[in-house]
Amino acid sequence: MTPFLVKDSQQGYLNRQARRESNARSYPRRIPIAIREAKGIFVTDVDGNQYFDCLAGAGTLALGHNHPIAIAAMQDLLQQNLPLHTLDLTTPVKDRFVEELFASLPSAFAQNAKIQFCGPTGADAVEAAVKLVKTATGRRSMLSFHGGYHGMSHGALSLTGNLGAKHAVANLMPDVHFMPYPYSYRCPFGIGGELGTRIGCHYIEQVLDDPESGITQPAGAIVEVVQGEGGVIPSPDRWLRELRRMTRDRDIPLIVDEIQTGWGRTGRLYAFEHAGIIPDVVLLSKAIGGSLPLSVVLYHKKLDRWSPGAHAGTFRGNQLAMAAGLATLRYIQTHNLVDRARASGDRLAGHLRHTQADCPWIGDIRGRGLMVGVEIVNPEAEPNAIGSYPADPTLAREIQGECFRRGLIVELGGRHGAVVRFLPPLIVTAEQIDQISEIFDAAVRSAHRSRQADCLAEVG
Repeated sequence: MTPFLVKDSQQGYLNRQARRESNARSYPRRIPIAIREAKGIFVTDVDGNQYFDCLAGAGTLALGHNHPIAIAAMQDLLQQNLPLHTLDLTTPVKDRFVEELFASLPSAFAQNAKIQFCGPTGADAVEAAVKLVKTATGRRSMLSFHGGYHGMSHGALSLTGNLGAKHAVANLMPDVHFMPYPYSYRCPFGIGGELGTRIGCHYIEQVLDDPESGITQPAGAIVEVVQGEGGVIPSPDRWLRELRRMTRDRDIPLIVDEIQTGWGRTGRLYAFEHAGIIPDVVLLSKAIGGSLPLSVVLYHKKLDRWSPGAHAGTFRGNQLAMAAGLATLRYIQTHNLVDRARASGDRLAGHLRHTQADCPWIGDIRGRGLMVGVEIVNPEAEPNAIGSYPADPTLAREIQGECFRRGLIVELGGRHGAVVRFLPPLIVTAEQIDQISEIFDAAVRSAHRSRQADCLAEVG
């Protein structure tokens, strides 16, 4: 028995957490669990209940919890008395991590790339990237997109579309301008489909070329290939190629935020590969640390205008994370988990569409690879011009709760928190996908029956 495993009831742990932790805590409010053990796709709470974990550290755990490959890499480093913390001094572990990371990138990007290790979170990489492009270009404006999520630190929050966390924070980073993102189910132009995508491209280009747009020439544009927290919205390949063309022609560095999509989650090792583009800057975190904190900015060498010490971070030398991340990358590649993620995502989406067939409160199913979203709507309300119904966040929360009671952890996101998000580890099996889908189907139907019963009780 280790000293960490002090026995108490689940409610005891939750009560102490609520009493002592910040009011900013979020996940425990929707997922009331105290986790005792974790292995692969499963977590077990202190009362012995087991759950499928389709949150997986918000996509951090590419190989699931405590994968033997990652654990062995960490143990090997510890047993050899290798350094754990080195700031930005190099080591054999760091050198090998960088070499194999560069080898995993498209050669057209890697051959001109430089790397900056940042603080331990994805938001640190975002902050570094903003400093990088502003330093390199001498400009001040930044472009971001409706629905984008880039973190909760001051600058990253300024680039994030969601307004909830912004209201209480004064004086966010100025000169951030938001462009429309292609969201077919809720098209910002009320059209949807290919035409909506073309109009969106035309609008962005017009703004960039309009001498009275009010936007000075941007220092950079930041985009997610698949918006995660924004509701699992994949950008069409054509749109991303057009965005790359527009930014390249106007010498605007394009920053691709791969913090949640990187290392296989979308069915390509890097999500920007779907569209065949080469960005100027790529941001990585989450999966690259093999479950430990690590983030990097990769960028074209022409942007490397920093002076020594212009960007730093005490924990940018996390050697355990580099060892675990290197082992994770090798495992993803040698076990073909990229193709497996694509096949597993297709299998999951197929099951979800089967549920949708007779559940009209499922408005849309979308995503790429093992990044899948289910938008919950109110089909009894008035649809918009393209036939999309209003979001139903209350029912979405009820579905999430029913999933949890049945042994499935999922998270919510998107507009009004009405999108159920699936981010299982890449090692999920076909059988587990089937079981997860069965639980979700039962949860959806149970939540809706409860809603109907409540409505009948009110009428009665």
